[in-house]
Amino acid sequence: MVEKLLRSHSSVRKYKDYTLTKEEVIALVETAQHAASSHFVQAYSIIWVTDAEKKEELGRLSKNPKQFETAGAALLLCADFHRLQAAGKLHNTEIVIDTTENVLVGAVDVALFAQNLVIAAESKGYGICFIGGVRNAPKEISQLVDLPEGVFPLFAITLGVPDQQNEVKPRLPVAAVLHENSYDSAKYESLLTEYDHTMEEYYANRGSNQKVANWTQQMAEFLESPRRPHIREFLASKGFHLK
Repeated sequence: MVEKLLRSHSSVRKYKDYTLTKEEVIALVETAQHAASSHFVQAYSIIWVTDAEKKEELGRLSKNPKQFETAGAALLLCADFHRLQAAGKLHNTEIVIDTTENVLVGAVDVALFAQNLVIAAESKGYGICFIGGVRNAPKEISQLVDLPEGVFPLFAITLGVPDQQNEVKPRLPVAAVLHENSYDSAKYESLLTEYDHTMEEYYANRGSNQKVANWTQQMAEFLESPRRPHIREFLASKGFHLK
């Protein structure tokens, strides 16, 4: 049952007219909190955006306005070391947050929490969509929801009752991601060519937004230039200089 649920995931971008209740959101967050956390620092905070104007602005700033229009709940997920600084003050200790390791710890904690939340939501029949576009305007979004120093947004999650369900995208072959004992790059040429054929067929035959494309072509175009170069300066403004 769990495997079937996990294998059925696809992004949902249009939801039915249903707003999640406070009790429902709290229950999902409580469940998600049981994710693993490095040294139990629990370096995450979630901003539940219920204000209609802020929700609309969050969609605009993330360049994903339609994702938020019908969402039954909009959550902004943030790495949070501000709370840990508050914990240190209780013991007259200054918490050092200004390290690359802490950025990684916060990002991993948020990701683990988020995946737990997504699984919990989908098990109840909700659909979700990750919104990485939040990182298009992290400064403005931080100001929108009053994020203090030591806290930075990583992505948002919209969720609700699906009104439009997409087909599940074929993932990379297991052999492409699983290496035994040592890393084997020699297998990529054949495996990626095979996967391109699979994705070409998927894109050509899916129910909506059909197109001619494959995975390696999309990745080449997506990653040929640096993306979001403003992130480093933004992290420094939040107290993270990547030392």
